[in-house]
Amino acid sequence: MKAVILAAGEGKRMHPLTYTRPKVMVPIANRPIMEHLLIEMKEAGVTGFVMVVGYHHETIRQHFGDGAKWGITIEYVPQTKQLGTAHAVKMIGGRVDGKFLLANGDVLVRSDYIKRVLAEDRISLSLIEAEDTTGLGVVEVDGDRIVAIHEKVYRPPTNLANAGVYLMTPDIFPAIDRTRPSPRGEYELTDSLQMLLDEGYAMKWVSVDQWLDVSYPWDLLAANEWLMKRIESRNLETVENGVTIKNQVSIGSGTTVRSGSYIEGPVSIGDNCDIGPNCYIRPSTAIGDKCHIGAAVEVKNSIIMSGTKIPHHNYVGDSVIGANCNLGSGTKVANLRLDRNDVSVAGIPTKRQKLGTIMGDNVQTGINSSINIGCLIGNNSFIGPGAFAYGVILPNSIVL
Repeated sequence: MKAVILAAGEGKRMHPLTYTRPKVMVPIANRPIMEHLLIEMKEAGVTGFVMVVGYHHETIRQHFGDGAKWGITIEYVPQTKQLGTAHAVKMIGGRVDGKFLLANGDVLVRSDYIKRVLAEDRISLSLIEAEDTTGLGVVEVDGDRIVAIHEKVYRPPTNLANAGVYLMTPDIFPAIDRTRPSPRGEYELTDSLQMLLDEGYAMKWVSVDQWLDVSYPWDLLAANEWLMKRIESRNLETVENGVTIKNQVSIGSGTTVRSGSYIEGPVSIGDNCDIGPNCYIRPSTAIGDKCHIGAAVEVKNSIIMSGTKIPHHNYVGDSVIGANCNLGSGTKVANLRLDRNDVSVAGIPTKRQKLGTIMGDNVQTGINSSINIGCLIGNNSFIGPGAFAYGVILPNSIVL
């Protein structure tokens, strides 16, 4: 059996991080979202993969290649125009034989639940009870059968959300052929599935207890915390005398941790990094490859992407920092409102009391600059010396 992963979309709600990469390639715990899914599918017994790619497809192809690194095989199917999920599935019709696993590339589901889906013998959906179904598709059921599928309705009739992992059979392809465009002009897989239900198809469902929906950039922090709990300690390179390491800390090849550094896990540090001296890295922090975390720097509960430098007297908390950024000496990121209420970003509630900045790639800040809570900074922007950055800053901006 093969697994088909839908990975062609951009993920506009994840801006500014998806200006330069597809959503599925945003890193969590130092791996792209889709790599976590691929690993779980491999553990569930799947070794053949078909990836439907489109937006910035080159980043996916460069990272995964032919799959040999993971002991799997990968085929790529280009979706040059993102015309919807049903259209994407239609394109892989000649690449699968019999039943197949189907998943959205941006979901995080454990292998145990994937095995439950694989065990079914007809089209089946994975469902999870969600406290908040905003922005999610919900499903009505009767016993072990699905009755109706609702795609992001205003008043959902249930709290059973579609977790984005399916067992598919060839029955889906004739339904897709008869599917008409939705009001937003896309061919929706949920419309194809509802068509089968209306025709009496006995569609089943599988319960999922652990699942993360990563819709907005701040959702990455909760996902990162969840995944970091599973990391194992390792040290592949140089740790100087006078370094304190507590709990699970993974240190990659070619990385040097200099004297006086205090690292409190779970923490993941990539390859070829320069850490310290005299820095404090706090729990649930993931630092990508070729990063520099320098003297008198404190980083807490954050994702720092590859090539970024935070070298002098900086504080970064509860933030996502894109690739190849450089924070000038004394740059500080605020992460807590004075009234301690939850942070909103561009009018969207984040449901987080603590949130720093979401920073795109190639951002530079000057000395002693300040970044306010919930600030979104577009890629290739400059924050000048002593400047105060807040709100939503578009790509290629200059803040003085």
